Amino acid sequence: MRSYLCLLTAVLLSNLALAQNKSAEDTEREKLIAASQSGASPLFFDPAARDIPVIQPGDFNDLGEFVVRHGLPNFFHKAKAGKPVTIAYIGGSITQAIYGYRTRSARYIQSLFPSTPMKAINAGVSGTGTDLGSCRLQEQVLQYHPDLIFIEFAVNGAYRDGMEGMIRQIRQYDPHIDICLIYTIHGEQTKIYAAGEVPENIQGLEAITAYYNIPSIHLGMEAAMLEKADKLTWKGDSAVPGKVLFSRDGTHPLEEGGNLYAAAIARAFNAMQNKAAMVKYTLPAPLIPDNWEDAKMVAPSVAQFSKEFKKVSTAQDEKLKQFAGWFPYVMMAEQPGASFTFRFRGSMFGFFDIGGPESGQVEVRVDGKPVRVKEKGIKGSRTLEINDQGHEVVNRFFTFCNNRYRGQYELIAVTPGEHVVTITLSAQKSDKAAILGSKQLADITANPAKYDRTVVYIGKILVRGEVLK
Repeated sequence: MRSYLCLLTAVLLSNLALAQNKSAEDTEREKLIAASQSGASPLFFDPAARDIPVIQPGDFNDLGEFVVRHGLPNFFHKAKAGKPVTIAYIGGSITQAIYGYRTRSARYIQSLFPSTPMKAINAGVSGTGTDLGSCRLQEQVLQYHPDLIFIEFAVNGAYRDGMEGMIRQIRQYDPHIDICLIYTIHGEQTKIYAAGEVPENIQGLEAITAYYNIPSIHLGMEAAMLEKADKLTWKGDSAVPGKVLFSRDGTHPLEEGGNLYAAAIARAFNAMQNKAAMVKYTLPAPLIPDNWEDAKMVAPSVAQFSKEFKKVSTAQDEKLKQFAGWFPYVMMAEQPGASFTFRFRGSMFGFFDIGGPESGQVEVRVDGKPVRVKEKGIKGSRTLEINDQGHEVVNRFFTFCNNRYRGQYELIAVTPGEHVVTITLSAQKSDKAAILGSKQLADITANPAKYDRTVVYIGKILVRGEVLK
């Protein structure tokens, strides 16, 4: 495999540009990712679950499949000593999915240390990248004091600023936590691996792992070589005898595809076991000055809500209870004009909410002035910017809100400083039939009243900076 470390300088320069236009292919793929999961998954899962088979590492051998660097010495030191350990997985839909790789790799790791008590965290949220990942890292992962964190966001934009922010947050929280980046792939990227190259988005992430000396694993390399040998179908509707069917959409693995991903982790783990010692990591100066290490999400209680909002327990609401692991409660309103206000010091704000058929639109005021917003054009991030040519409302209804509920988020960049933000439920209604398109009109046609509403469910408030009391 051609060495990619020599490309470090070029990668850094090319990826520091803030605005990148999305191609039609990128947009369509993001829609697939966003629609791949209907809602939330439980935050904890059992790595020793008997219904999960123990995958085999197999005999695939490519020197470029993983890079050990400093390895995972703290995790192996504790696991080999039989001390309780916690493994966390944070990523997008491939991490969230049961067949993506997560459950299989956790089961294999537990099988290496059968007498070691292990817990596992599933912090996968479909359709999201390192921007939201850096916001939710503290609450969904770090507060549980994991010993090892797998980070998977290559398919979801591979946004480098957010990735470095996540790594720096982890190091600042506990310099003994081991980190491993894992790279899933999509579309035609199998052919890049088959040609001995590394996809460009992954090269950008590798520049970060090299800088922080963190191990990384290319999960799609074996699948790429099997496809090259005509032993695997990367994307198809049905299996062909004698060939592995990896996925139906070119992104999300079926069971056999997920097993291949997990086997790559197993091989890397076998190679890293010899490095077992307690190590305290140091934190160098940032590679990207404006990385997302200051990102966070906080409970809605930091804001002042108008009387039209009501506090709804997700555990007691049938349609929202699947989100109880993410949001113990949401602030819900349906009457246009309902609003909430908060103060913060920083460069960005937003919210993590729940979308569904009844979702409406919101208007935004910053420092007392109504603002228009438009997409900032940063690949891998949902960042909006204030722009007089933008939209006067932020729509909370998307194509994947068709008769189901799922987590979604929005972030808005502002001039760094202290700001007062007010979010108001708009009376304007979006054309939901047009948004759904001709292929998704069955439910809205049969149940128009369910869609003809303007509801908002606020689960968390997001900021880059600090919320002010």
